[in-house]
Amino acid sequence: VQLVESGGGLVQAGGSLRLSCAASGSIFSISAMGWYRQAPGKQRELVALSTRLRVPNYADSVKGRFTISRDNAKNTVYLQMNSLKPEDTAVYYCNAFINGGNYWGQGTQVTVSS
Repeated sequence: VQLVESGGGLVQAGGSLRLSCAASGSIFSISAMGWYRQAPGKQRELVALSTRLRVPNYADSVKGRFTISRDNAKNTVYLQMNSLKPEDTAVYYCNAFINGGNYWGQGTQVTVSS
């Protein structure tokens, strides 16, 4: 199983980006897909999580600005990021629980300039 992310880049404060993460391989079940981020010198933190049974969960710092969504037919999760702030600058990692295992993407850099 592999997770491949795309969509990161450089954007000005107030702008928007959309991240994508596609899961591939022998996939029988996906119980959760989400996004984490890690800024320089900081611990990795949860940004948004989508599970089958619950409403999406968001970090307080991104509520109202970020939206997580999934295309189950494509085994893909998206993160729409609006009203970006310089403090959103980080490497964003896709995470998924697939076939009972925990998988991570390679990370994509998001840089928000002031």
